[in-house]
Amino acid sequence: MKQAASCGVATSDCFWDGKFEMSSAVVFLSIPGLRAVDLSAMPNLSRLMAAGEQSELVASFPAVTWPVQANMLTGKLPSDHGVIANGFYWREQQQVEMWTAWNEKINAPQIWDMLHESEPNYSSAVWFPMLSKGCGADFICMPAPVHNPDGSESLWCYTKPIELYGELLEQLDHFPLKNFWGPLASIASTAWIADSAVVAARRYQPSFFHLYLPQLDYAAQQAGPDSEAALQAVIELDEVLGELVAGFEQAYESQELTWIAVSEYVITQVDHVSYPNRILREAGLLKVTSTDEGEQLDLQKSDAWALVDHQFSHVFIRDANLQLCERVRSCFENSPGIAEVLVGDERRKYAMDHERSGEVILVSEADSWQAYYWWLDDALAPGYATTVDIHRKPGYDPVELFWDPVSKGVPLDATRVKGSHGAPVLAAEQVGVALSSRENVLGHERLRDIDMAQLVLNCFKVE
Repeated sequence: MKQAASCGVATSDCFWDGKFEMSSAVVFLSIPGLRAVDLSAMPNLSRLMAAGEQSELVASFPAVTWPVQANMLTGKLPSDHGVIANGFYWREQQQVEMWTAWNEKINAPQIWDMLHESEPNYSSAVWFPMLSKGCGADFICMPAPVHNPDGSESLWCYTKPIELYGELLEQLDHFPLKNFWGPLASIASTAWIADSAVVAARRYQPSFFHLYLPQLDYAAQQAGPDSEAALQAVIELDEVLGELVAGFEQAYESQELTWIAVSEYVITQVDHVSYPNRILREAGLLKVTSTDEGEQLDLQKSDAWALVDHQFSHVFIRDANLQLCERVRSCFENSPGIAEVLVGDERRKYAMDHERSGEVILVSEADSWQAYYWWLDDALAPGYATTVDIHRKPGYDPVELFWDPVSKGVPLDATRVKGSHGAPVLAAEQVGVALSSRENVLGHERLRDIDMAQLVLNCFKVE
């Protein structure tokens, strides 16, 4: 595997230079948490990429799932595509939406749209990247459990064509949603994604196949990126990759595949947690309502509250009041764990000056993360705080990984989290990796996530 050639830029100038023969098909693997150091424990991935290139990959801020995936698929940043976090706060409805949005929330054309525009016969498959439901790809598979009237859930997946999930169900059984996130997160979910992708590849042989393989996202947050558990996750992922590659090579028969694998972001060690909503509450800016289900965040009465997401948060200010913005700034300028407080136009530094963003953005230090908690007494925490409930919580909660089978609940101890991501990439340990199976694909020693769309298009000679 060669280090991609340097051209002295960081970059965003990734255009086809004529050296690369057009691909029959491209397989794009999105592997959050993948690091260059992990390759020594990944013989299958290393063998796949041995004749190709390796580059450093820098995720744009915020380096979290939804924005980074949107960056890669569009070649644009949040100020253009509008994906500003792993969820949204809709001000007019005073409603928080976490992890449920559809593709329409990405306000920019994506790789499959640009391929279709260039050549209608190019087909695309999208397997489990977030915000895929309703996208313009030809073939789609995404988890979509059915929420029953009694509060229970029935396993199901959103697929295109609709009947595809029925066929996958017959061959593979249901997608193991319980292994996709939470205390039971395991290789089973990534293995099902890979196996179902092989089924689709055999049937459809799409020109572009995009897979999201989340295996490395769990242990690194729970135990730390250099823990034994994180290393075991790497080994397990590589075994699945070996089976995936064999299945795709058989599915595409004599066609030459170009494989690209990228890290999305890197998870780094953390030893500190901050609580923006508690700070806002103590300053009199955040209000709660006492209920039989504990203290609930009162979005209507609060002057400011924070939607937290790993190592950053959006602080939403009542009526975008400038005086309130400055009060919030003063609350956090010298707050432990907070590296930057961006108010108004200052958000342009990271292309986060979008109408969906909070009026203030809090950025963590690399060794700290932010918890959504607003209660000052655990006895008053809302009922869902001790459950695995990614949709009701107004913010991301990695403590769900520590669900306790004895108490049958999630502990309210955010200090147990040992790994996080999202902060600006400033140090070597935050830099990810990009790999290709052929030469003249990556082209630069260091790439950004926004370069990925054009790199894929280059493989089809689409500028």
